[in-house]
Amino acid sequence: MKKLMIAAASSGSGKTTVTLGLLKLLQDQGYRVQPYKVGPDYVDTEYHTRITGTASRNLDMFLINDQERLRYLFEKEAGKADLCVIEGVMGLFDGLGSDKDCCSSSGVAKLLDCPVILVVNGQSASTSMAALVKGFAEFDPDLKISGVIVNKVASENHYQLIKAAIERYTDVPVFGYLKRNQGVELPSRQLGLIPDREISDVLSKIDQVAEALKETVDLTALLASLPEETINFVPESYPQYPDLTLAYALDEAFHFYYQDNLELLAAYGVKLVTFSPMKDAELPPADLYYFGGGYPEEFAAQLAENSAMRKAVKDKHDQGDFILAECGGLMYLGTALGYQNQSFPMVGIFEGVSEMTDRLRRFGYCYGEMTEDTLIGKKGTVASGHEFHHSQFESSEPTVMAMNKQRDGEIVKTWQGGYQKKNTFASYLHLHFYQRKDFLTDLLEKVRAGL
Repeated sequence: MKKLMIAAASSGSGKTTVTLGLLKLLQDQGYRVQPYKVGPDYVDTEYHTRITGTASRNLDMFLINDQERLRYLFEKEAGKADLCVIEGVMGLFDGLGSDKDCCSSSGVAKLLDCPVILVVNGQSASTSMAALVKGFAEFDPDLKISGVIVNKVASENHYQLIKAAIERYTDVPVFGYLKRNQGVELPSRQLGLIPDREISDVLSKIDQVAEALKETVDLTALLASLPEETINFVPESYPQYPDLTLAYALDEAFHFYYQDNLELLAAYGVKLVTFSPMKDAELPPADLYYFGGGYPEEFAAQLAENSAMRKAVKDKHDQGDFILAECGGLMYLGTALGYQNQSFPMVGIFEGVSEMTDRLRRFGYCYGEMTEDTLIGKKGTVASGHEFHHSQFESSEPTVMAMNKQRDGEIVKTWQGGYQKKNTFASYLHLHFYQRKDFLTDLLEKVRAGL
């Protein structure tokens, strides 16, 4: 097995374009590729999965604040692949606060001893690119930058000038380039790509990038620069809950789930089934219903029109069934959703209205301390996760979490969040079930005890 990370000097340099094209190129050439994404992003992993046919995984140092468990999540899939490709996040050293290794691409690369291919934006520059690469290569001697790919070059002559400068003033090889007109502009929403399931010609766009990289990147030299290694993976054992069934919402409106969360549930013996709040008229029998994030506002009309499903969810809540909802799930469980000057009726478990705004309301990693006993933890328990939403939930319902955001060891923001009513818990917090060893056990024990 070989591994590499595609990182960048900054956001907007083209690492996602290069990553998607490289995944397609490697797949076309017959490699078994396992993709990963640094950070909490759901959409990039969906693109990875679509291209390779292999579920992409998130590697996040905040959501899983345990180096051994994070390494475990990498290795449990890595041994099945010829090549592991990790897409970085933001700039190579950008993470949480000013610590270059805190929740950054560099931190993950060093944890996994992973070589880095640096993507730089060569537009309107030449020899200055050498200064940029030299700075990145020498900034952290413990990090191995194995090579460079130059994005947005004007011509072959422009590329050769940049390549000559980088290789003259640094020891970092340049493996190739992508012309300015050979990249693709995938549409974005809320600081991220629009999900691949909403773009009909997404694969043809990525095919174009792969074909361009095939012509302008020395893939043979790039792969030869990566060391071969063997993964000796020993799977963990878990308590078993074969008597429990979890049903999770899965359609165009709700599809933000961490693959490792779903597989951990399966490893616990839990039966998994799916349903569509947009299209199904009834819920499948289950012991726990899980509404992940997504873009319910984009499909608010369809969700509202499906009154049979909205009633079915409300009835399950009224009967005391267990329900867990994150972000878009919270919006769906409220009274109404306001979008584009219209109001759409939702489930009505929580008295409150979600309103879309023209800016991010919350963005980033945060902690939630339970101020009451909840489905995800007893009073005093702290959950870690991330919030990323353009909506605000206006409600008179009592909150059950004291939220805070920390940076460089200091609390920089506090607020209240999360709602618990009967056996339903909903909040804007996206959760990773590997965040602590007893997180999922505690959750499933509550469900089992409540049956």
